[in-house]
Amino acid sequence: MRRIHLFLTIILLSVASVINAQGQLHAFHGKVAGGYNFWFYEPEFKPKVKSSVNNSSVTDSTTNVSICKDSIGKDSIRDDSIGNDSLQAKVVSKADSIKPLVLFLHGASLCGRDLDKVLSYGTIDAIKKGRELDAYVVAPQNPGGSWKPERLMRVLDWVESNYAVDTNRIYVLGMSLGGYGTIDMVATYPDKIAAAMAFCGGATVKDLSGLNEVPLWIVHGTADRAVSVTQSDRVVKKMQSYDAETPRLRYDRIAGWSHGTPARLFYLSESYEWLFSHRLDDPDRQITESFKLTDGILRKAYQGLKVTKRKAHKRRSRKSK
Repeated sequence: MRRIHLFLTIILLSVASVINAQGQLHAFHGKVAGGYNFWFYEPEFKPKVKSSVNNSSVTDSTTNVSICKDSIGKDSIRDDSIGNDSLQAKVVSKADSIKPLVLFLHGASLCGRDLDKVLSYGTIDAIKKGRELDAYVVAPQNPGGSWKPERLMRVLDWVESNYAVDTNRIYVLGMSLGGYGTIDMVATYPDKIAAAMAFCGGATVKDLSGLNEVPLWIVHGTADRAVSVTQSDRVVKKMQSYDAETPRLRYDRIAGWSHGTPARLFYLSESYEWLFSHRLDDPDRQITESFKLTDGILRKAYQGLKVTKRKAHKRRSRKSK
């Protein structure tokens, strides 16, 4: 028994060391009234230092640095640990501290009141395993039933009020029940979401017209026995009823893919690169070129991460429903 406890302790410490090396992971219970309990990942702040002359400093109590006015009047942040002299101060651009935000929505198997279950797969799990992501990540837990966009937005509003979120770069991705939640969230708040990826899901909201305003990538396998591919077909058909061309949609309806197969996309750096290539203030909000979903790209999903491909695939297949 002692050996088992020691083994588990070593595993937990190793996981914590990975997170601490890249950033901090916070668990919030009951923090947002009318919201969800959620995990919040805060990446390590790595300021880009530059020089400035004649700065007038105003301390920002919410950070460990100082908000300044540089010589051309732009906001900047001074890291007092770097040091100053009488003629020149070392400052970093305030924009360097602002990060995009990724909202990850899990599937039905992770619903409940045990927040640790949310770490089983997805974006934060990818970070734990070594995937570098210079973005805030919100991973709420659904206690049961469909995801509620209004409750999700209350969580995002709280995060925006307490962290330096780039409101032009807020993204959503999820699968299964989380795929439904992603579609519902985008349809409800198309003016808030820069881009989204929905895997093997569908929709519960009736008005899907807002989906055509957002760069959206839907992925569903024809061999999915948990959520029929017809659910995504219906979403796409509804989008086409509003706009036959659906210029901001990419739909991959992939023969032979099972329900768990798209889970690998959470671990691909290309998935996040595609999301981050969009901004809310982009002219016409055009969808950018995406990578091809091939067997080769899936095989590299776990390359460089602290998990073997075979074990990871089996684990995702079991837990991503």
